[in-house]
Amino acid sequence: MGKKTIAVIFGGRSPEYEVSLKSGYSIINAIDLDKYEVLMLGINRDGRWYRFTGDANDIPTDKWHTGGRFLKGAALSVSRGGGVLVFDGDRVESIQVDTVFPVLHGKYGEDGTVQGLCELSGVPVVGSGSAASALCMDKDRAHKLVSQAGIRVPESVCFEYEPALEEVSKAISGMKTPLFVKSVKTGSSVGITKIGSMEELGGAVRKALSFDDAFIIEECIGGFEAGCAVVGNHELITGRIDEIELAGGFFDYEEKYTLKTAKIHLPARIDPDTERRLQETAKAIYRILGCRGYARVDMFLTGENEIVFNEANTIPGFTRHSRFPKMMDGVGVGFTELVGMLIELAQ
Repeated sequence: MGKKTIAVIFGGRSPEYEVSLKSGYSIINAIDLDKYEVLMLGINRDGRWYRFTGDANDIPTDKWHTGGRFLKGAALSVSRGGGVLVFDGDRVESIQVDTVFPVLHGKYGEDGTVQGLCELSGVPVVGSGSAASALCMDKDRAHKLVSQAGIRVPESVCFEYEPALEEVSKAISGMKTPLFVKSVKTGSSVGITKIGSMEELGGAVRKALSFDDAFIIEECIGGFEAGCAVVGNHELITGRIDEIELAGGFFDYEEKYTLKTAKIHLPARIDPDTERRLQETAKAIYRILGCRGYARVDMFLTGENEIVFNEANTIPGFTRHSRFPKMMDGVGVGFTELVGMLIELAQ
């Protein structure tokens, strides 16, 4: 038996493009080349697919798409068994791949679109399938499903159209500020505003709708945010729980990737019983939403020690310094081992 070919897809049209480059680069460098061949597939900001054969070090610096002779147009065939199609002038080469590892954060990658392509092609994909990926990206529907299982979620109001401001104000009249106004289907806190008064509502709604065609307004949960890495298909394992300590505001895009004022405590400053409850709740949410492979489940732990579901990230940040790998490292699963484990879990 020869080596398996793993197609790693990075980049994409999401606002999280730069994060995807860093995650993709880290995963490419961690793949065991004694066991696997790596096929690098980059998607530029315009949504064009390329096979990249140049230096992987050009990926995180965003120089990969200026590669000239190292760049050829590519596509994932939707014909079953068609593999990856590479275009070289009038010639089309078909490369068979054994597994696709999408490292596309946010829209057009984490939302089930690429996973659906893989399902049509019949190629196993690392992580959740199209249905679970789409569901986890939809904050409103994910909350509704999880709440039906008896797990608390934030009180919220969702609009899947652009309403008059008076209609929004009436719908949230029973909710107290501060409130979060969020795009329904974005990640990395893109399109989120924390408002302290109704005067800020209009600008927050416009910001949310600039990233998506729907928005949700949620109550602010006291306490702190805790994350849990979950790995597996049927048998699940979890990483250590981490804790986000905020100096003020909320864990927005800038704080997530710079930690200017926020701190992440790993393990979280909680007792063992509370950590076990968070881990078990994370596994329950993972199963409810139909996840597979891996996901990071984010929850709130209130001052009364109550767990509140926030969101599930089916393609979380994946550099060696990202929260998910560090949680797994906390239970003895190193970065390289983790990447190999996820490839083997692909379905």
